[in-house]
Amino acid sequence: MADAGKGGVVPVEIKKKMKVKIKGMTCAACSSRIERALAKMPGVRSAVVNLAMENATVEYSGGEITPQMILDKIRDAGYTPVMERAELKISGMTCAACSARIEKGLNKLPGVTRASVNLATEKAVVEFNPAGIGVAEIIKAVEKLGYGAEPVGGRAMEDTERAEREREFKRQRNLLIFSAVLSVPLLANMVVMLFNLHHLAPEFFMSSLFMFLLATPIQFIAGAGFYRDAYRSVRGGSANMSVLVVLGTSAAYIYSVVVTFFGGRIGVSEVYFETSAVIITLVLLGKMLEAAAKGRTSEAIKKLIGLQPKNARVIRDGNEIELPVDEVQAGDIVVVRPGEKIPVDGVIREGYSTVDESMLTGESLPIDKKAGDSVIGATINKLGTFRFEATKVGKDTALAQIIKIVEEAQGSKAPIQRMADVIAAYFVPAVIVVAVVTFLAWYYFGAPGNFTRAMLCFTAVLVIACPCALGLATPTSIMVGTGRGAEFGILIKGGEYLEKTHLLTAIVLDKTGTITKGAPAFTDLVTAPGYEGHYNELLRMAGRAEKNSEHPLARAIVSHAAEKGAYLADPQQFEAVPGHGVAVEMEGRKILLGTRKMMRDNDVDIDKLAREVEKLEKEGKTAMFMAVDGVLAAVIGVADTIKESSKKAVDRLKQMGLEVWILTGDNQRTADAIARQVGIENVLAEVLPEEKAGKIEMLRSQGKIVGMVGDGINDAPALVTADIGFAIGTGTDVAIEAADITLMRGDLNGVPDAISLSRATIRNIRQNLFWALFYNSVGIPVAALGFLNPVLAGAAMAFSSVSVVSNALRLRRFKP
Repeated sequence: MADAGKGGVVPVEIKKKMKVKIKGMTCAACSSRIERALAKMPGVRSAVVNLAMENATVEYSGGEITPQMILDKIRDAGYTPVMERAELKISGMTCAACSARIEKGLNKLPGVTRASVNLATEKAVVEFNPAGIGVAEIIKAVEKLGYGAEPVGGRAMEDTERAEREREFKRQRNLLIFSAVLSVPLLANMVVMLFNLHHLAPEFFMSSLFMFLLATPIQFIAGAGFYRDAYRSVRGGSANMSVLVVLGTSAAYIYSVVVTFFGGRIGVSEVYFETSAVIITLVLLGKMLEAAAKGRTSEAIKKLIGLQPKNARVIRDGNEIELPVDEVQAGDIVVVRPGEKIPVDGVIREGYSTVDESMLTGESLPIDKKAGDSVIGATINKLGTFRFEATKVGKDTALAQIIKIVEEAQGSKAPIQRMADVIAAYFVPAVIVVAVVTFLAWYYFGAPGNFTRAMLCFTAVLVIACPCALGLATPTSIMVGTGRGAEFGILIKGGEYLEKTHLLTAIVLDKTGTITKGAPAFTDLVTAPGYEGHYNELLRMAGRAEKNSEHPLARAIVSHAAEKGAYLADPQQFEAVPGHGVAVEMEGRKILLGTRKMMRDNDVDIDKLAREVEKLEKEGKTAMFMAVDGVLAAVIGVADTIKESSKKAVDRLKQMGLEVWILTGDNQRTADAIARQVGIENVLAEVLPEEKAGKIEMLRSQGKIVGMVGDGINDAPALVTADIGFAIGTGTDVAIEAADITLMRGDLNGVPDAISLSRATIRNIRQNLFWALFYNSVGIPVAALGFLNPVLAGAAMAFSSVSVVSNALRLRRFKP
């Protein structure tokens, strides 16, 4: 808490995030209504409802609002939050205090809405939000309290969400079959009427009473869901697609009922039962096909979840035992045999092998692994048997983090969706107004007094309008696009970044670890006049001087000196000068090893080796100056090898019309040499780590939309400053955290791949939005002018949203 003046205090705001699956949304108006209802709640900072994923992501203040209040608000709006219920067998309870402690602990867990523990039966019943927490985490929470827990029956709970989706699909399919069977005679009746085939049909078959008996179950059994949804929508103060279907089909049905029973009195005999029945059948068919297509949009997440191994072999008390992967703890020694999946992340302690990491990184070639190398959970061990120490388990593994990033990206909104959201909010009321105006125009002006004609045009306008296509246009493409990216090792943190990436005009590449391998190697040691014949002694002294430095260039010198058999004792005094080099004392001498600037600052004359330095730098090597007691003794050349893929990646970026820059701390001559080797014309050299962000800002101030690619801790500020930050996945956690897009491979080709994916996704979204807007802006006027039969209007509406989702699914064929 902070002081707030006269003795007052300002409480620290606790920001929380909750994700919840929602059942019952049918179109963009539904998601828009829930979003508005949640956003109005006090304490809610932001609410995003995704129609395609059928979920809501809510950021809120923990002090003002609870998860239960959010769930209640969703229910109040007329929709159902999907909850799971787990029954656990609890062991180790001895008294009421134990059960009370467990119950209190469970109720505090994020995602748990209700928990009760029964001491007598030794069971806990937990109701929880599966989007926020899983059974394994609930069990771990009980174990942390000092008790045992396992799901009743000893197996994991079924995936409620998937089961619910399958049940809903079967229900929709059964309703469709029921509706279709009853609609066939009505369609046949329509054909008889259209082609004047009355002599072929029995008299009762043509009677309006027979059609009434067929249409009524369709209207109120098959169509019951539309009535329920429309009622909830209107009760919540808005209107959705179901309202349009109910109004349109009810108008045709009620008119036909009146004609059937009172037609003789009013002098009208023609009924339109087939119109209402076939529209409901077609809309049910469209909804079923849409649900099937939407299920395929999340296949990438299902694939990632399916990668997780179920069990692990762990050494406990000297014995090898098999455990569920959820029970592996950090520090455990895990055994992996050939052909098996690596269960969690860790570091190899014994043995060696080759590992296939393609499922996570997209890297096709297996990678050699030995003791000290890290391994990633869910990758496949190809050849040898090895033991490794588990370092990251559960939610901390690379796979769990990838799944989390992809899920959050798929649930996010791109800025391009804002237009669709605004239109969706006013769409249904506007369509109802247009339908009423159409009815009045036809009844009083188009065909004066012709109620039937006016009613058919009214119905056609209502049923052709499709807010679903508008609502699905953006989120389905983002779901498929981000999922497809994950399959190629491209992790995009949100729809906003996916959209912005296609706008990039300039790409800035950090040199070390991005263009180059980030593992410099010793190449040359050139002695200065007066030190001829002292090569080995100078190499040993350089190795000792750099022994305690962590800089990659220093490690290259130390490694080479050790390989040559030099004994490297610690220097008496050691000082690292950031960005410049090291100053040490040993054997009674003062040694300086570093940059030109360091030499100049210490009045060391370096001109005597100027020609040799120029030669090294033209070859792209970094020249390091070594002075002994204030006199130049040698120049050491160190080179960082360029990655095999860098040249091709730069060529691809240039072919895509992007301006490519190299950013490095090297001097201009070395930087130019590296740039020439990979084909880059724009060079930012001699940039200190703290100046990188400033250089990015300088390019942005020139009107460029800048992407920055880096891998180190010192790249993080520049990654944040850039319009889009790309982190090479082999880099540091800090860089990955700061970036908007993470490239799991250490390959620079991931950058043009990500930009290509962004361009393909935005192109797909624009196609979807164009279709949705074109369809509605053309279809509604055509229906209003009387050129469209209501049955054809219903068919067009049913398949418009299916076409949008099917178009988004084309992104699954994207290949970099």
